[in-house]
Amino acid sequence: MSQDLMNKVEAAYQKSDVDFFEIGDTVEVHTKILEGQKERIQKFIGTVIAKSGSGTREMFTVRRIVAGEGVEKKFPLHSPQIAKVEVTRRSVVRRAKLYYLRDRVGKATRLRERRV
Repeated sequence: MSQDLMNKVEAAYQKSDVDFFEIGDTVEVHTKILEGQKERIQKFIGTVIAKSGSGTREMFTVRRIVAGEGVEKKFPLHSPQIAKVEVTRRSVVRRAKLYYLRDRVGKATRLRERRV
């Protein structure tokens, strides 16, 4: 009974216009950055290596390489700070988590593209 109540409360905070993406997809995460009185959008482009949680607590991890160093960010999917998530490339993977990409460098980090 309390689970039904929680689902109803959480439904008000969930985004309805979230694009579908999977593990291995290359995405552009548009985040809202507040600088003084101005608000701007900053893009973080990388590969989705993990998804976790459900409902309003759903998170996804995006990894990219900056100046030869791996950078990972964890984003809450239904956060008001996330403007949108755009899929730029879809990949074929056979794992639920792509943590093995942390040990790879250069061309070894490429994933096979999914034909549409």
